[in-house]
Amino acid sequence: MTTAREIMTAGAECIGAQETVLEAAKKMTELGVGALPICGTDERLKGMLTDRDIVVKVLGAGKDPAAVKAGDLAQGEAVTIGADDDAEEILRTMSEHKVRRLPVIDGHTLVGMVAQADVARALPDPKVGDLLQALSTD
Repeated sequence: MTTAREIMTAGAECIGAQETVLEAAKKMTELGVGALPICGTDERLKGMLTDRDIVVKVLGAGKDPAAVKAGDLAQGEAVTIGADDDAEEILRTMSEHKVRRLPVIDGHTLVGMVAQADVARALPDPKVGDLLQALSTD
């Protein structure tokens, strides 16, 4: 079975919990991504920051993106997948938590990101349909 390590995009970059949301937005633009893992000073994952979080929780709330820290938007424990977990486990995790992107960790080290599209390419069509349905329902 295909593992997260085989289908992930390697070299994912974090935004530091103490960096501003403005810095995160610039980094997202440079990297051409819509989400960044938030890492603490201990290099452990603290959460995920999405472009939607920036729009809704910062800009839409009238806050200054240069004053809000990325770590302030980390909610609870980050949903992750292990590098050696198989595509079925990725599918279950994405469906259960209704997320489209998962940080891939090896131990406590971030080694990549796996997106809904990565899983779709790795799974047979009926499973892909199940994932899309799970992510599309409220």
